[in-house]
Amino acid sequence: MPTTSIGPDLLTAASDLDPGTIELRREIHKDPELGLQLPNTQRRVLDALTGLDLDITLGESTTSVVADLDTGKPGPTVLLRGDMDALPLQEDYDTPFQSKNEGKMHACGHDSHVAMLASAARLLSENRSEFNGKIRFMFQPGEEGCHGAKYMIEEGVLDGVDRAFAIHVFTNFADGVITTRGGSLMASADRFEITVEGRGGHASAPHHCVDPIPAAAATITGLHTMVSRSLDPAKSGLVTVAHIEAGTTNNVIPPSAFLEGTIRALDEETRATLHNDLVRVAEGTAAAHGCSCNASIIPGYPVTKNNAEQADLVLKVAAGVLGEANSVAMPRPLLGAEDFSYVLQEVPGAMAFMGVCPEGLTPETAAPNHSNLMRISEEKLANGVALYAAMAMQR
Repeated sequence: MPTTSIGPDLLTAASDLDPGTIELRREIHKDPELGLQLPNTQRRVLDALTGLDLDITLGESTTSVVADLDTGKPGPTVLLRGDMDALPLQEDYDTPFQSKNEGKMHACGHDSHVAMLASAARLLSENRSEFNGKIRFMFQPGEEGCHGAKYMIEEGVLDGVDRAFAIHVFTNFADGVITTRGGSLMASADRFEITVEGRGGHASAPHHCVDPIPAAAATITGLHTMVSRSLDPAKSGLVTVAHIEAGTTNNVIPPSAFLEGTIRALDEETRATLHNDLVRVAEGTAAAHGCSCNASIIPGYPVTKNNAEQADLVLKVAAGVLGEANSVAMPRPLLGAEDFSYVLQEVPGAMAFMGVCPEGLTPETAAPNHSNLMRISEEKLANGVALYAAMAMQR
């Protein structure tokens, strides 16, 4: 493969790598892997980095790849991250590179993150004389609920890092457009489980029982009301009951009812308030119905909070490299969650979204991330490659 020179136009240089970027993305898309152990994806990443004169370290607890580019000249160390894992979802959109693994799908665009980051590594490695310092490429497993970033941090991925940057593609933004904001970008995501304990018996004689189902129903109403009554109206948070399970047949009152769902917040104070009030409402409602209750909260990802200066830098760099029309300040955060939040707790940095709305659709009609029909446009992947490279070169 010939060397790609950055030259005067970084986007043109990134576009020259389109064939390799798209090929790698499709190869990973065909073979999605879940969780922290992604041996085939790791192998493809290593193949893509072959010959680039990078210092590569493989993860011990996961199949992560950390690749360091050292220019040999003094300067900061900038980390660029791309997550690698897929979702446990059956792909129902037919393409020549449709998932071949039953019940697994790259429905959140991580295949494109890997491909864009690998091409950025090639572009930067072949032009290392153009900048100073070091670049660390973080290829991360286990973003989808497995805390992969946390494992990599424990193994030292942030040692010596001065700032960090990540891109996440989004089908519901216009193709190629970069958007981000300072402060809270995405929410924390915690899971709760509530078991309401009553006393079972015959459905024709509820007076001989302690029915947990009315208590569970009242708990759901109470939790959803709680959010609007507990939180400052200027702050955002939500509680969603997403799973209910009780009983086995029509004429038996069950001894217990089970509820679970998610808690989202955009700041840690709101997060703590929702945790405390959820337990209070669940226990109090159960007691009011003569039941007992076990309510537990399983902590998930913290709030994804961008450094304000780094977020401003992203928008400035995107405007300069991709054009003003492709750099848009994000008006409000999203209530999705990201484990890049762990990185941003430790070093200054920012995550940005990049639109990949498919041709012929609009951001409103495109199947969203995490959909069985999710697909992306590959036309502007070079925008992501160029932005990765440009953010690494800012000194």
